[in-house]
Amino acid sequence: MNKKRIIAARGNGRVTLIEETIPEIKPGSLLIEVHNSLVSPGSEVGGWRNLHSQQSSPSESQLRPFGYANAGIVEEVGESVTTFKPGDRVACMGGGYALHSNYAVVPHNLCVALPDNVTFAQGAYGHLAATAVHVFRRGQSSFGEFAAVVGLGVLGQLCAMIHQLAGSLVIGWDTIPFRVETAKNWGVDAVAIPGKEDEVELTRTFTDNQGLDTAVIAFGGDANLAVQQLQKCFKCSPDGHLMGRLMIPGGAWFDFPRTITNMDICRVGRTGPGYHDETWEFGTDYPPVVMRWTTQTNLKLCMRLISEGKFNVDAITTHKIPLVEVESRLTEIIQEPDKMLGIIFEMK
Repeated sequence: MNKKRIIAARGNGRVTLIEETIPEIKPGSLLIEVHNSLVSPGSEVGGWRNLHSQQSSPSESQLRPFGYANAGIVEEVGESVTTFKPGDRVACMGGGYALHSNYAVVPHNLCVALPDNVTFAQGAYGHLAATAVHVFRRGQSSFGEFAAVVGLGVLGQLCAMIHQLAGSLVIGWDTIPFRVETAKNWGVDAVAIPGKEDEVELTRTFTDNQGLDTAVIAFGGDANLAVQQLQKCFKCSPDGHLMGRLMIPGGAWFDFPRTITNMDICRVGRTGPGYHDETWEFGTDYPPVVMRWTTQTNLKLCMRLISEGKFNVDAITTHKIPLVEVESRLTEIIQEPDKMLGIIFEMK
């Protein structure tokens, strides 16, 4: 067995199955028989609406394997790996490693054990869940603070969940009613649909007119309007200075407004220290006494929270697609891109 089946994106908004050689099992890596993988739509396909719009294009550009979050069973371990053995259930992550394929070779420090009661589909949320945790840490939010999450895609839903779990009071904004309803169903504190509701008035009321302490812009593209509206919702000092923290984990961009005076603006990506440090990924973990929260410890925490029912990733899973049906099924469901959130591919 030296071939794997892998999902690749075309330039016309469609995907197809191809075969590739399974990469070499290097020292410090694991060969994983993948059971499930999760699509991160914003960074992988430019969003579901974008993928839908591309389907009218005649483009047949070079096939592009994609994906960076999956879960499965360890088939083989590379030299120097001591924390895993064949047969272990694991969640895996990493661009170029944890692809949408039935086999993957992943650095051992980008893998964590799955608790017995966590499914492979739930484990595939590890990468984005750890990203949401890292956003919360970088934002330094405190218990009882007011937070807004703008953009309730997969990452936005997870950011709202982790802020609320950690004691923040959270309002979610999104222009797509299905996403807002999804957040309401799992129990977000409050919601607003910009364009249909006055999100500023709803947010000011939600904060008892004290103003937001933090906001997360969890979507890609032009965020100028969102930032303009958020400015009306933040705390303001008696001398007229806006106060608070603006976190940007995705690909959003906006003109830097002069009216943002004493606010902290933080571009925050990744899953924590370690990711993209190959020496760490394939080698020895950072000493926990020096660095308590790394990519791996964030991943482990997320698996525990899922196991204990505190991180409800099932609530945002909208579709599960078998590998052998991926091209036809994705073509079918992409006709309603606004009703897609967590898309799980099933390899088995």
